[in-house]
Amino acid sequence: MTEVEIVRLPHGAGLPLPSYQSAHAAGLDLMAAVPADAPVTLSPGARALIPTGLAIALPPGTEAQVRPRSGLALKHGISVLNTPGTIDSDYRGELQIILVNFGQEAFVIGRGLRIAQLVIAPVLRAALIEVETLSGTARGTGGFGSTGVGASQS
Repeated sequence: MTEVEIVRLPHGAGLPLPSYQSAHAAGLDLMAAVPADAPVTLSPGARALIPTGLAIALPPGTEAQVRPRSGLALKHGISVLNTPGTIDSDYRGELQIILVNFGQEAFVIGRGLRIAQLVIAPVLRAALIEVETLSGTARGTGGFGSTGVGASQS
């Protein structure tokens, strides 16, 4: 298990810390730290930056990915706009989530609503080596739709 330091900011007071909702869950649920008397209403097609009231210190060699919650996406069309959002290990500011409403009805984001998942993951850094040509593969330069069933059907 990787230890991650977390600070609860003043506007996050009273909200539970992120937690895994099952024994094998990959993501910690993040909650909206909007004022109780000032929920955010997302109209269809609108987006908003939602505070979590939390800041974290990730260990070097890790990142945190911010991902949508499938229930919000399925039931209401609510998603994280820059999915997955990346939090680098040297970032110390508040975790804020860009939510977007792809649904057809306005959606209210109240205090404590579980709005996204946070997945902690290892990071590999690449050393880029410029070459004249790349080694060949069976796929070659085939791009979108070039593998799988019906790939040869245009």
